[in-house]
Amino acid sequence: MTPRWILLLLSLSLVACAGAPVGAEYVQRNDVSAFIDEMHERHGFERGQLETWFKDVRVRDDIIAAISRPAESKPWHQYRPIFLQNARIEGGLEFWREHAADLKRAEEQYGVPPQIVIAILGVETRYGRQQGNYRVLDALTTLAFDYPPRAKFFRGELEQYLLLAREEGIDPLALKGSYAGAMGQAQFISSSFRNYAVDFDGDGKRDLWNSPSDAIGSIANYFKVHGWEWHGLVAVPATVSGEHYPALLEAGLKPSLTWAEIKQRGVETPVTLLDQLPVALIALEQEAGPEYWLGLQNFYVITRYNRSPLYAMAVYQLSEEIRRLRERQSADREAK
Repeated sequence: MTPRWILLLLSLSLVACAGAPVGAEYVQRNDVSAFIDEMHERHGFERGQLETWFKDVRVRDDIIAAISRPAESKPWHQYRPIFLQNARIEGGLEFWREHAADLKRAEEQYGVPPQIVIAILGVETRYGRQQGNYRVLDALTTLAFDYPPRAKFFRGELEQYLLLAREEGIDPLALKGSYAGAMGQAQFISSSFRNYAVDFDGDGKRDLWNSPSDAIGSIANYFKVHGWEWHGLVAVPATVSGEHYPALLEAGLKPSLTWAEIKQRGVETPVTLLDQLPVALIALEQEAGPEYWLGLQNFYVITRYNRSPLYAMAVYQLSEEIRRLRERQSADREAK
């Protein structure tokens, strides 16, 4: 047999193995078996049922690869164009038209403006059109037991997911989501779903997959609980000078210093701010050098949804583009 044929057969064998169920072997692992015992003892799940589910799990190497190279690892000048596109801006305006009543009701109830809710949906799933193709149980199990950097976190989410499925009467093998186990139009992780999802359309169930109304209400509720300030600013552009501002970048995303304190360290902004307003200095990497912004409380709240400042800025800038497009079109109609 020639080396060429050996390589071909080896490649075919690897492809076959990559897609093969490995759950039967998975439940024999000590860590998985211990998790099953914990779910039985702590929450009353039947061991046999848990073993049946885990025997059906497929360990996904592509999930490990995906979480190891998230989009948020890109510099800002490469990350921004992913989300600030005409199609996503116009799609946001269309979503606003279709769901204006729910968006208005969510703003009245939770204090979160429509464009922010819409931008979250736009960044996460293109307004519900791309909700993920990974089985959630596969994703969470793979990350819980085969991704050491965040294994503890994902074991917690796996626990939350099984509880969620039981509470909502859902087959845990049936749901699909992102490679990180985020679900539905709003891409809630399991713990967020259990704690913050709401039945906003009043049909008796929290359906973030098929109900835009529930997705809208759930996002707005999440933001309110995490401290969204109604009518508050999100972020303002800034410039820096001198040698004292670099330490401000190490202070983190949570506004912990007042504007009066920060401006004394070489930071300026064209926007008038109250001296006592808490702010945080943020740097975003452009090709020609850093771009600076001041993040306020509402910017920090967006980072509770996804902890990357790139994500929060993409949401904010997309929301502003959608809002401006809506205002321009409204002004054009009134001018006619």
